[in-house]
Amino acid sequence: MKMGENNNVASKHQVFDVSINVTESKCFDDDGRLKRTGSVWTASAHIITAVIGSGVLSLAWAVAQLGWIAGPIVMILFSFVTYYTSALLADCYRSGDSVSGKRNYTYMDAVQANLGGLQVKICGWIQYANLFGVAIGYTIASSISMIAIKRSNCFHKHGDQAPCQVSSTPYMIMFGVIEIIFSQIPDFDQIWWLSIVAAVMSFTYSTIGLGLGVAKVAETGKIGGSLTGISIGTVTEMQKIWKSFQALGAIAFAYSYSLILIEIQDTLKSPPSESKTMKNATLISVAVTTVFYMLCGCFGYAAFGDLAPGNLLTGFGFYNPYWLLDIANIAIVVHLVGAYQVYCQPLFAFIEKTAAEWYPESKFITKEISVPIMGYKSLKLNLFRIIWRTIFVIITTVISMLLPFFNDIVGILGAFGFWPLTVYFPVEMYIVQKKITKWSTKWICLQMLSVACLIISIAAAAGSFAGVVSDLQVYKPFKMT
Repeated sequence: MKMGENNNVASKHQVFDVSINVTESKCFDDDGRLKRTGSVWTASAHIITAVIGSGVLSLAWAVAQLGWIAGPIVMILFSFVTYYTSALLADCYRSGDSVSGKRNYTYMDAVQANLGGLQVKICGWIQYANLFGVAIGYTIASSISMIAIKRSNCFHKHGDQAPCQVSSTPYMIMFGVIEIIFSQIPDFDQIWWLSIVAAVMSFTYSTIGLGLGVAKVAETGKIGGSLTGISIGTVTEMQKIWKSFQALGAIAFAYSYSLILIEIQDTLKSPPSESKTMKNATLISVAVTTVFYMLCGCFGYAAFGDLAPGNLLTGFGFYNPYWLLDIANIAIVVHLVGAYQVYCQPLFAFIEKTAAEWYPESKFITKEISVPIMGYKSLKLNLFRIIWRTIFVIITTVISMLLPFFNDIVGILGAFGFWPLTVYFPVEMYIVQKKITKWSTKWICLQMLSVACLIISIAAAAGSFAGVVSDLQVYKPFKMT
């Protein structure tokens, strides 16, 4: 009788243990972390938020430098390269097997697992310098949009010829204060809602820019521009070359998001495998953004020809309807608030993780303070996070005040980040991951792609630096524009 009771107790314990394991498997992923909940749609929202950024506004200017033949062809080529290398990178999220291998939580983790050594440090410097640069670029772009709102209302009130001088400094400070507040969101997985809002905003202002371009073409009945872009005479031969190179950088920047792809992939639930979901999200996102880019760039060029402004919605190619321009520029600012966080969260996480590893006993770095909020969950604050993220935002804001050159900064960022982060590292990691034999046909094709993109990046960087040098000759910091 006692033996039967013992058997019953044992079987109950086994059932209980099984139920615990089932419950745990429902709550946690294979790495012991809480179950990821991201889908192809949330990943697409993150990508679109990152991709359709301020870069879309410079595409009409970029097409104007290249012309009707080279402009669209270059955009299509960049979209193809971005999708292809992003698909290679998606296979590197897990080391070894792309379905069940060890997870890599960040881009640098993937480089460490596949390449290791010096390449990890080089990748880290490039990635985080690029993220730092993007924060500066987005601060500049947001202030330009806020200035455009002020000026469009001024033009509406006083006429198109009114001077309407405005300083960008207070608007950059305003944007910085907003980012200091949002930067206290602890991690990437908690900003999905900000990404969706930002993605909606990006479609809003892109659609308005496109609509105004179409309306301008319909109004005049003329398609501006030429097959080869801005003609010699309007600019010198040397300026034509530098500006064409700078246009490559602007288009590269418009497609750059690979540096945060692994972080986005780490938010996805499985099954299906994260790489499969990410490839679908990348295909959807790159296809949608390319259609938008082609339409915005080409209709903007068709509307203004050689006079296409560096920023379609703030260069005042359009003056009316002023209220629609205001809506578009408000949407840009809201989008950039979210995009700033999407890009900077990996950098925030890296610094905080490194600090915790170096000083594990420091309460200043590791201690979380719960602040109760009536009707909501307690807000968790960390003193180190508050102070360091605030300092980061202040530094990017000050640099933006000193170098507010939208097109030049966009070109430099595109040139600096495109080849190493979008092409070189994904190609090299994929070769290691899939054990592709050296000098095989596939290996040679991948290397040729990498070298071609390196040459384009060098040319784009040269053109953009030449633009900065030219702008610095006439620019005075903290003055009215």
